[in-house]
Amino acid sequence: MRHRRYDRLGCPVEACTEVIGGKWKGEILFILFSDGTKRHSELRKLIPDTTQRMLTTQLRELEEDGVIERKVYAQVPPKVEYSISKRGQALKPIIDAMWDWGKNFLDKLPKDQVKPKASYSLTNGQERTAGEKVFRARAPGTLPRGIKA
Repeated sequence: MRHRRYDRLGCPVEACTEVIGGKWKGEILFILFSDGTKRHSELRKLIPDTTQRMLTTQLRELEEDGVIERKVYAQVPPKVEYSISKRGQALKPIIDAMWDWGKNFLDKLPKDQVKPKASYSLTNGQERTAGEKVFRARAPGTLPRGIKA
């Protein structure tokens, strides 16, 4: 349940975690920052462990908070695209820092504690840049970012 009032000392942090916190929000934001505008079906393929309902819920919450934009094209079948909004651009350094921290954390975990997720490719074999980091598409069956075999 989301708060209606933020009036305590740590509330700005709590407000931020409410906006970007959620099982798939971090991954959605990472994909949109790394690879740009995506259709719902593309996001669904890139995040195979999520259900359509959960993905839709997370996208709606991000849109409601002004972090992403949803563009609907009047055609049959309907076409909907999601992208980072101007307001959401301010989250880029936070998402990059979270990625760095998470990678560092995962690198230090014992291998038996790291559970690999389903892999996916952000782009079709092309290098993509997000900030100063370079992301290369993974071949099917490879481990996700930050996890070593």
